[in-house]
Amino acid sequence: MSEQNIHLDEYSVRLKKLEEIKKAGINPYPANFDKQNSVIEIQNSEDGTKLKTAGRLMTIREMGKLIFCHLQDESGKAQICLKSDEIDKEKFNFFLKNLDMGDFVGVEGEIFTTQKGEKTLLVKEYTILSKTLLPLPEKWHGIKDEEERLRKRYLDILTDSEKKDLLTKKMVFWHSMREFLTSKGFVEVETPVLETTTGGADARPFSTHHNALDIDVFLRISMGELWQKKLMVAGFDKTFEIGRQFRNEGMDAEHLQDYTQMEYYFGYADWNDGMKLTEELVKYVAEKTFGTLKFNIKGQEIDLSKKWEKYDYKEEILNCTGIDIEKTTVEEIKSKLQELKVKYDDFNNLERGIDQLWKHCRKQIVGPGYLVYPPKIISPLAKESPERPGYTERYQLILAGSELCNGYSELNDPIDQEERFKKQTELREAGDDEAQMHDEEFVEALKHGMPPTTGLGISERLFSFLADKTLRECQFFPLVKPKVNKISQTSAKEELDLGIDLKSAEELVNKHIVDNVTKLHLIESQAIMQGLARHFEEDEEKWGILGLLHDIDWDLTKDDTTQHCIKAVEILKQAGVSEQAINIIQAHCYGEGSDSFIGPTELKDKKRTQRVEHALAAAETLTGLIIASALMQPDKKLASVKLSSLKKKFKSKNFAANCNREIMKECEKIGLSVDEFLEIGLKSMQNISDKLGL
Repeated sequence: MSEQNIHLDEYSVRLKKLEEIKKAGINPYPANFDKQNSVIEIQNSEDGTKLKTAGRLMTIREMGKLIFCHLQDESGKAQICLKSDEIDKEKFNFFLKNLDMGDFVGVEGEIFTTQKGEKTLLVKEYTILSKTLLPLPEKWHGIKDEEERLRKRYLDILTDSEKKDLLTKKMVFWHSMREFLTSKGFVEVETPVLETTTGGADARPFSTHHNALDIDVFLRISMGELWQKKLMVAGFDKTFEIGRQFRNEGMDAEHLQDYTQMEYYFGYADWNDGMKLTEELVKYVAEKTFGTLKFNIKGQEIDLSKKWEKYDYKEEILNCTGIDIEKTTVEEIKSKLQELKVKYDDFNNLERGIDQLWKHCRKQIVGPGYLVYPPKIISPLAKESPERPGYTERYQLILAGSELCNGYSELNDPIDQEERFKKQTELREAGDDEAQMHDEEFVEALKHGMPPTTGLGISERLFSFLADKTLRECQFFPLVKPKVNKISQTSAKEELDLGIDLKSAEELVNKHIVDNVTKLHLIESQAIMQGLARHFEEDEEKWGILGLLHDIDWDLTKDDTTQHCIKAVEILKQAGVSEQAINIIQAHCYGEGSDSFIGPTELKDKKRTQRVEHALAAAETLTGLIIASALMQPDKKLASVKLSSLKKKFKSKNFAANCNREIMKECEKIGLSVDEFLEIGLKSMQNISDKLGL
């Protein structure tokens, strides 16, 4: 029997017990209980001591006239006992018949010691506090699947005391950091989570729309860096903030999109002061949290009490790769990375290339120590070093080959800052969506004067490294994909009666479409629809025909889009196309209630509901993004388009801006992630590249 069926069977049994409890006139979900003692006090009390406590039943063992249970709350776990001659016999039997592992109960009684020497609470009275309807994971097996374990994190923590201890340490980690900074005279502040421009890091933001102000905004990618610097302008000398920040980037053992970070800003100080303070901070927090300064991280012994070394950015890259970053080129860096067999994100500017080299080199450094003097071109907010022109007073803590903090002497020259922002803007316009945005208001604030300042950012990655765990393991509730019943899995195959075969559809296209660009678009849409049909095990020819015919009236309506998909109905009916197919084809023009809709008025508020409708709308929109990506390649070939590059271009709103990302995201309504959809679309079009001449 499958686990799901076992749970369903158990659920039915427990529902019956719930009904029995209610029939007995007992409320199985009372509002409160006068809990006077913690469960762990059972283990620490003298015989004869009276206690009143509550918790969850973790085990139940019947031994004739005795019932032994383990009760658990936040404090720990201890044994309780019901004796048939010490409690009302009816209550004894009721407990045995209707309570299960996982139920919450309140108990009162007195302490005794069993023959095996275990302190136990002899129950005189019990109260049902919550009847559970689903069983807990098996004690010795728990939840095996990692995604399921993280999705049901509450059960993972409940059944694994080490997880609970880890997360408790994390609370100590942040508390001790706050304690250290306030003891040094820093004041805690709060800065906006929603921003009109993101600043403080090179990262891709999450974006959303603010309805009340009717503006697009971003979730912050730093812990209020530019805001805290404005507070330096305002007269605060020492500030810090601990909170959540968000980066719409990759996910791995060290990186998540939603995580906690601390940033401090220290007026009238430079990076040397920052390095000294940060070393004190890290040692203090490590000692408070873990009780030691010696750690095993990724199999490497690291002692934070040792002297912290300094690693020169340029020299480390030169020693590791033989490349002088002052004399290199994008092509040379790519060649070196390929020679080293290093996987890297594609790049077309020197800044990203140098950063890719460093990411490889840092893996050779154990630490503890600081990376120093990164070049100015990759440090848009750090002050240039007077001793090392072209390099900055910036540092990063290196442990076990990773960067665990980022600090620098803050740039307070408004002219220099504005020039660097302009350079970042050029990078963004060239397609680098991780380049920083030009924040004119921040530059204006700097023009009012900011004192010399050093700042530091340090995230919960430091905790995960010291604990030698992945970042996801160290979050209470890391983001995981919700379990959804995908349309592709829950729907039967869609029976399509199109009323037209492929040959007739091709003849219809040749009759009504003269413009070659439109013909190619129809062929591209046909290919992606066929690719989707293969994925969903649907009829490839029929799905392909829908793609081929979807813009059959475009030659007639391209100059008057209010008639697009209206004229098509007449053309398709005359060709004998079925009403079912016509409705699906017309659905790709539905406005979905959008205020920016420019199609037929009668279609503005209509919404797509069928899987094939969502597929067609998403597929025909995706063709434009893929073609634009191909034309960006040096050889202008589809074969040169990499999936990783296509994913980046999908996320860049400025690239092929007329390709509606929200329509492409309808792939999620048919059970595909955006990445899966892009892969199917790209492969489908690459398969017909000869036909397209690309």
